[in-house]
Amino acid sequence: MLKKGSKLYSILTGTCPKCQNDKMYIDRNPYNLPSVFKMHEKCSHCGLKYKIEPSFFYGAMYVSYGVGIAFGVAAFVISYLFLGTNLKVAFVAIIATLVIFMPIIMRISRNIWINMFVDYDKDWDKK
Repeated sequence: MLKKGSKLYSILTGTCPKCQNDKMYIDRNPYNLPSVFKMHEKCSHCGLKYKIEPSFFYGAMYVSYGVGIAFGVAAFVISYLFLGTNLKVAFVAIIATLVIFMPIIMRISRNIWINMFVDYDKDWDKK
C-alpha cells in the first residue's frame, strides 16, 4: 500500500517529497519536543531545499487544524460510539488524544504541506 513514489509514503514516513530517500527531520522521534520542528536544510540526496521560502511552514498551521479535527473525531467515535462512554468522558478522550498526538499532528501537517507543493520525481538523479 505504501509504495515509494506516492505522496502518502512521503507524508507518513517524513521523507523528502522529491526523491523520498532522505528523512526531512533531524530527530526521527517526534516526542523529543525541543527538536520536533528541527529539519535538515536540504535533502542530502537530491538537494531539495525544504524551506522553500521564508515562513513557508506557517501554512502547515491550517493543515494542522484539519488533521487535529480528524484525530478529535476519531477519538470521539472510538470513545462514545464504540466504547459507549458518556459525553463528558468522550470530551476528555478528545482532549487527551489531541495533547498526546500533538507532535505527530504537527509533523504530519508539515509533511502534507510540503507535499502539496513538491512532487515525486523518480528521475531526479538524471537531471
